Amino acid sequence: MNKINFNNLYNEDIKEVEVINKVLLHAMDKEGLTDTCFDIIFVDNDYIHNLNKNYRNIDRVTDVITFALDDDNTVINDSGIHILGDIYICIPRCKEQAKEYGHSFLREICFLSVHGFYHLLGYDHQTKEEEAIMFSKQEEVLKEYGIER
Repeated sequence: MNKINFNNLYNEDIKEVEVINKVLLHAMDKEGLTDTCFDIIFVDNDYIHNLNKNYRNIDRVTDVITFALDDDNTVINDSGIHILGDIYICIPRCKEQAKEYGHSFLREICFLSVHGFYHLLGYDHQTKEEEAIMFSKQEEVLKEYGIER
């Protein structure tokens, strides 16, 4: 059974968690994952700024950072669950981007969650080809769940 653990370090309730969970479980099913889990941690600007600075040497706030625990499916806990890693989402940046792009907070937070999920699976967007693959997967998952711009 797949599972997403949510940890809210931000100072307000994130009401969209149930929808995010359903969208991500759908993405996990599409990718053929079983007995897999990962964590999503909601944070503020200072928290993600420090992560970005300390782990990526980038001295600014960002919207999402992922930390994959493995790239070869070897991180298994005592109960046989494959652990992908952690996704940190900056809630203030998410809210700003929703306004900038002219769509809902729900759409933006689901996009960032799915984006982080595909990073945990090893997808990236460093080249045009990689970006096309990763972003088409993301948009397909969101569209199938009815979350569009």
